[in-house]
Amino acid sequence: MSLNSKHIKQKLTFFTPDLESEIKIPYVNQGVSAGFPSPALDFLETAIDLNKELIENAKTTFYIKVEGHSMIDAGINDKDILIVDRTLEPSDKKIAVCFIDGEFTVKRLKLEKDSLYLMPENQNYEPIKVSEENNFMIWGIVTYVIKKL
Repeated sequence: MSLNSKHIKQKLTFFTPDLESEIKIPYVNQGVSAGFPSPALDFLETAIDLNKELIENAKTTFYIKVEGHSMIDAGINDKDILIVDRTLEPSDKKIAVCFIDGEFTVKRLKLEKDSLYLMPENQNYEPIKVSEENNFMIWGIVTYVIKKL
């Protein structure tokens, strides 16, 4: 079964993290108020390396840049960067990067008794029912989304 463009319409670009870079950026470890402003605590500052902070399994984790709009209601937008771990177990309601019929896509998994669906988070896209006819693999589970505001 070949999928039409109404199902996929999403491209992903893969990158591997460089854990040798030691790029540390300033990090204020005191919370910032999202309600009423609070007095600054002398701007206590340390350093953080996002590669080391966000990646649990370095050899099986990848950064992936999203192209498309099928997951906007899950907070995943065009040009966002996903952090994907290939060692995590897929389960119902997890967001996964999947390979189906020659294309990569990111969708929410929906497991039913005898069925698997790849669910978009945008009403303009249709769910994809995975069948034995599909060339299908769950490539990894999304652990973080990095976005520009």
